[in-house]
Amino acid sequence: MNETLKVLEERRSCRNFIPDKMVPKEVLDEILRAGTYAPTGMGKQSPIIIAVTDKETRDALSAENSRVANWPGMNDPFYGAPVILIVLADKSVVTHVYDGALVMGNLMNAAKSLGVDSIWIHRAQEEFESDFGKKLLAKLGIEGDYEGIGHCALGYAAAPLNAPAPRKENYVYYI
Repeated sequence: MNETLKVLEERRSCRNFIPDKMVPKEVLDEILRAGTYAPTGMGKQSPIIIAVTDKETRDALSAENSRVANWPGMNDPFYGAPVILIVLADKSVVTHVYDGALVMGNLMNAAKSLGVDSIWIHRAQEEFESDFGKKLLAKLGIEGDYEGIGHCALGYAAAPLNAPAPRKENYVYYI
């Protein structure tokens, strides 16, 4: 089977990461590069990616995500993943949400192809509409009107991942 198709069929969301097993920088750089090659509407490249590898920032982001979800007592909505890639996209581009979603897909599939596990975590939109997100962007010197699209949590699974669910009937229709 073609390697790309194999990755697409075998990638699964990880909900139990080894928290102290960091993704090597050279592997992370390859995953990030793949994200930058996602298709975007009219080639405008509206998304940006923030790679969070600093534990303090990662933990603050986790706490904010839990707060936004209104999950008091939730230990970690990122399931212990040591790396969080935040995808945001420029709201002035009409296709920004779709562009960001394609970046997320590229990141997760590239990670799988390199032996790294991942999961898409939501609530980035709410995080970056809050003072927390605005302060983080300002701290990084990022200017503009960005919408949070998602978090790609990365790391290595602490346990085997679930097998794929059977594909539903009538998924595809031909005309």
